[in-house]
Amino acid sequence: MFFSRATALVAIAGLTAAGPIQKRDGINDGVILNYALTLEHLEDTFYRQGLEKFTEQDFAAAGFDSSFYGNLKKVSSDESEHVGFLTKALKAAGVTPVAACTYDFGYKDVKTFLATASILEGVGVSAYLGAAADIMSKTYLTAAGSILTVEARHSSYIRAGLKEAPFPQPFDAPLSINEVYSLASQFITSCPKENPALPVKAFPKLALDPKTAMPVKTGATVTLQTPGYTLKAPQGSTQVYAAFIAVTGPTFVPATPVDGGYSVKIPEGFAGQTYVVLTGCNKSVTDDTVGAGPAIIEISS
Repeated sequence: MFFSRATALVAIAGLTAAGPIQKRDGINDGVILNYALTLEHLEDTFYRQGLEKFTEQDFAAAGFDSSFYGNLKKVSSDESEHVGFLTKALKAAGVTPVAACTYDFGYKDVKTFLATASILEGVGVSAYLGAAADIMSKTYLTAAGSILTVEARHSSYIRAGLKEAPFPQPFDAPLSINEVYSLASQFITSCPKENPALPVKAFPKLALDPKTAMPVKTGATVTLQTPGYTLKAPQGSTQVYAAFIAVTGPTFVPATPVDGGYSVKIPEGFAGQTYVVLTGCNKSVTDDTVGAGPAIIEISS
């Protein structure tokens, strides 16, 4: 959200009034806000570097007009405001805020930059949505929610610019802290040693085979690659499952071993930016049952 300086001061005052950070099970509101700040640093750096690299003329040559370019600059400004907002909130609560890391985003031109932007904004929405249930302070929850709604607007705007459905499903999918970190860590090359350690872990990477025929639709069979490792079914089981994540609960489909990964069939009920993990359990998805992922699949309705 774009905060004026006066608005930011009022908001920070409200966060300070929320009282001490409440703790439970190693995760507390300070950890969650630092986790959110980690993502905002990533997005902030992504847009600043991209808009330094590509000019308005570069965007025009790629088919995007000056209005779109101007709105991307506003998105970049929003992300910088988010960083400042969360940093001040953490300091006000007596928590050391994490600093920005060093990143490698891998884009090569305007179109791959925007494709990555769309992924990051979608992950941001799912990250805030997934973390909401763990935030104990109502004030912190409201602050996080005010960022979530703006990230959702960013996501819709960029998806529309890419000629994708701006709101492909009636519900967004929540991701756990570790699921989000598994995706974010793929862009992180190093972080300051002074950064406070966060209780997060990255699951083994899972990725849609880049040779997949597009668009991916319900009923299609795709390959999920497990680069550099082989995932085995848990002891006592012979089956690995692909779990497609949704707010109403995961949908499990059998995952068939193939060279370099697993073959899975896209189930009904999913569209847009969709997340899938591999697991040996077909009852629930938790950090204890995830074997790899998430992979991101853009599903066309």
